[in-house]
Amino acid sequence: MDNSNLTFWLLLLAVGIVAFLIGYFLRGSGKDSSEQKEVPELKDKIRSLEAELRSCQQALDKSKSAQKGQADDHAFDFKTAKKVFGKTIKQDDLKVIEGIGPKIEGLFHNYDIKTWDALAHISVAKCQEVLESGGDRYRVHDPSSWPMQAMMCYENKWKELHRWQVEHKHGKL
Repeated sequence: MDNSNLTFWLLLLAVGIVAFLIGYFLRGSGKDSSEQKEVPELKDKIRSLEAELRSCQQALDKSKSAQKGQADDHAFDFKTAKKVFGKTIKQDDLKVIEGIGPKIEGLFHNYDIKTWDALAHISVAKCQEVLESGGDRYRVHDPSSWPMQAMMCYENKWKELHRWQVEHKHGKL
């Protein structure tokens, strides 16, 4: 009896293994055919995405080279600035602008406005918002000319800036 009982269990185990293997291979063959259909589609999609990536990289390179050219056009002319103002001017020193002192410059830096170019390209309303962030004591300031003055600094128009500041005391239009 023990021998037949062992044979029964071994036979049952063998049938189970054979059934598992048949199921595995049948399921696997259907999966392979559907995957084989998807492979060319996915390869085409990869090629199109790579082409799009190359196009984006070329556009980025062109943009960077254009910005580099612009930066060269607006290279800081410290010699002319020193000659016009009679003192050394540091690049992107916002205090050169009539009406901006060290504390107001600090307020602009808190808003990540740290260059003449950045200040030249914000609105007067944004300048007013920066001033209001400092509290009531900054309400007396008039920022209406600050972006214009910053643009003159950025474009190295030192003579024009100095003349404008002399004609418009306290930076008011």
